[in-house]
Amino acid sequence: MFNRADKLCEKLHDNEAVFITGYPNIFYYSGFTSGDAFLLISHSGKYIITDSRYILQAQEQANGFEVLDINNGFEKIFSKIPEKYIGYEECVMSVSEYKKLRSKLNGNQDFVEMQNLINEPRKIKDDNEIRKIAQAEEIGDRAFDYIIHKISAGMTEREIALDIEIFMKKQGASALSFDTIAASGIRSAMPHGVASDKCIENGDFLTLDFGCVFEGYCSDMTRTVVVGKANDRQREIYNIVLNAQNTALEKIIQGIQCCQIDEAARQIITSAGYGENFGHSLGHSVGIEIHENPVFSPKCNETLQNGHVITVEPGIYVDDFGGVRIEDLIALQNDMVINLTRSSKELIEL
Repeated sequence: MFNRADKLCEKLHDNEAVFITGYPNIFYYSGFTSGDAFLLISHSGKYIITDSRYILQAQEQANGFEVLDINNGFEKIFSKIPEKYIGYEECVMSVSEYKKLRSKLNGNQDFVEMQNLINEPRKIKDDNEIRKIAQAEEIGDRAFDYIIHKISAGMTEREIALDIEIFMKKQGASALSFDTIAASGIRSAMPHGVASDKCIENGDFLTLDFGCVFEGYCSDMTRTVVVGKANDRQREIYNIVLNAQNTALEKIIQGIQCCQIDEAARQIITSAGYGENFGHSLGHSVGIEIHENPVFSPKCNETLQNGHVITVEPGIYVDDFGGVRIEDLIALQNDMVINLTRSSKELIEL
C-alpha cells in the first residue's frame, strides 16, 4: 500500500500534494479499512488523519503513514506540508466539506481538482487484486449453484435475494457489492429491478444479478433463468443475448478499444431487431468499487490492457414481457483473457 502512495507522489510536481477523502482511495493507498479517515500525501510526508476510535487500527494497517489525530485541527495538519497546491477528490467531497476544509489552509495553499490523477492507478489491477476479485467471483458462482436448487414458484424475489446474500456471507464475503437484483416476469425488463415482494410464477424469466466483497474487492455476475418451461420467444431472446456475449468475449484482446467490444455485442442485438431494447453499456470495470473505469461503452476509446477487470453483460429488455441479461467478469492477465465467472450460460429451466 505504501508503494502505491510513493507512486502517486511520482505523478505530483514538487509543489503539489493530495488530500483523499473517499473510502475507496483511502483503502487503496493506505490499506486502512474504515472510511472515518483522510489521507494527506506529498513529497514531504504521508499522513493518515483519524480520531481516537481508530488510532491503533490506523497504526496497524496504514504502514508508512504517520497517524495524526483529527482533534488537533486541520490548520495544524495542513501546516505539516509546504506544498502550495493540494489535489482533492472533486467527485467525492461535498461543497460544504470543501468550503470548511479550504478555510483551514494557510494563505499560500489552495485546493485543485485531481480526481482523475488519484483514480487512474486503480484501473490496472495487480495479481493480488485479481486474485481477490476472482475469489469474490467464485463465491458468487457457488451462490448461483446453491440458489438454482432452491428456487420454486411461489417464492418471492426478496426471499431468493436474501437466500443468496446469506449464502455469500457464510462463504466468507464481508459485504455485498450492491443490492441484489432479483427480477421476475415482466419485472425482469427492469435492468436494475431490486428484489420485491412479487411471487415467482411458472413461466417467469428470473434475472439474478449479485456480487460480494472479499478482502476489499467486489465481484459481479448475472444469470437469467426460466422458472418452468421457456416459451419460443423467451428462447429466442435468451439465445440472442448469449450470442452477443459470446461474440464480445471472443473479440477481447489486449490493445483493442473498449468501444469496439461494445459494438460487437450491440451489433448482434441490433441485427436481431432488439437494438432499442439494449439501452445500457456492455460492461464496467470492477475493483474496490463495483463501477470503475474503463467501461465497455460506445463512448469509451480506451484500450484494454493487462490488469483490466471488466464485465461483459449484454441484455434485452422488453416492456410487458420480460428481459434477459447474462454477465461474466473477465480479467486480462499475462496477455491472456481469463473468464472469472464459471457458472453455466445455457438456458436453465427450473
